[in-house]
Amino acid sequence: MLEMRPICENCRKSLPNESDEAMICTYECTFCKDCVENILEDVCPNCGGGFTNRPTRPTKCITQNCVKNHPVSTKEIYKPIDKEKFKRIYDEFVYLEPRKR
Repeated sequence: MLEMRPICENCRKSLPNESDEAMICTYECTFCKDCVENILEDVCPNCGGGFTNRPTRPTKCITQNCVKNHPVSTKEIYKPIDKEKFKRIYDEFVYLEPRKR
């Protein structure tokens, strides 16, 4: 089940369940749209993958699969970008489409 992390790993911007600013990679690394577009340029600094909009978990419990029964994470992961380490990953992947990395 998707972890639904509460903040941007780089800038600590709040990314609650209903946020349309939350972006994730395939490993659930979570960043805000601003960091993805303006700093990372769609390259995850942890795995080199691309990003997609994070879905929201339903708040209306019509089924058992909703935020009441499966709360979003409160665990904050804050790892500001290490520009030196990121440069190697960035240079390798920035010109490749995410599905071809």
